[in-house]
Amino acid sequence: MPGLDFLVIGGLAALVGAIVQSSVGLGVGLVATPIVTMLFPSLMPGSILVAATVLPLATLAQEVRHADLKGLGWAFGGRLAGTPLGVWVVAAVPVRTLGVFIGAMVLAALGAGLWHGRVPRNPGTLATAGLVAGATGTASAIGGPPIALLYQHESGPRVRATLAVFFTGGALISLLTLAAAGQLPAEQVTAGLALTPPVLAGFLLAGPVRRYVDDGRMRTAILVVVAASAVTLIVRSLV
Repeated sequence: MPGLDFLVIGGLAALVGAIVQSSVGLGVGLVATPIVTMLFPSLMPGSILVAATVLPLATLAQEVRHADLKGLGWAFGGRLAGTPLGVWVVAAVPVRTLGVFIGAMVLAALGAGLWHGRVPRNPGTLATAGLVAGATGTASAIGGPPIALLYQHESGPRVRATLAVFFTGGALISLLTLAAAGQLPAEQVTAGLALTPPVLAGFLLAGPVRRYVDDGRMRTAILVVVAASAVTLIVRSLV
């Protein structure tokens, strides 16, 4: 059973992350991963991946009809290809190096999108984003930014529902692959289950924020969350 310090600190991070994700479409991994990695490295990435499987189901219960299932087919193809790479990274790459690398990749993708304007969403970009998400999501539990950036111009319900489907399937793929490779200790699964109550509480508390973001602020919210997560991950890795 996780210690009281994890239940309090990790639970608070998961609560805040769930409020963000329930509003913007991503956030549990982005907010909680740097904190859990820094303070409880032995519980990563499994604990956050378990939590990232639970929250999207609540979102889908409300907004599943808005999901872009056709686009997700290409993204999941890339995710399947990228997941084994993520498992190898977990076993081979030091945590600090991994954090800097993933943060830099997210910032590069964000900068490219801002520089070139609207990034085309087609089978090629969806599959590439899925591949990157599979690798980074399995290695660090942060797999949302590549897909979120492709949908940044869509409505709130479409972004949230599409990412929810992607996160649910992707997190399950990552967990099963990590388990098959012997990289998913039971304590990580237990810790992830312990985060379920604060995650669901965050979903229930997110209603006002969700309505605020849906009032023409979705793209700005996505860009802010993605940029903040990348900078936090880099700084945490370097300090």
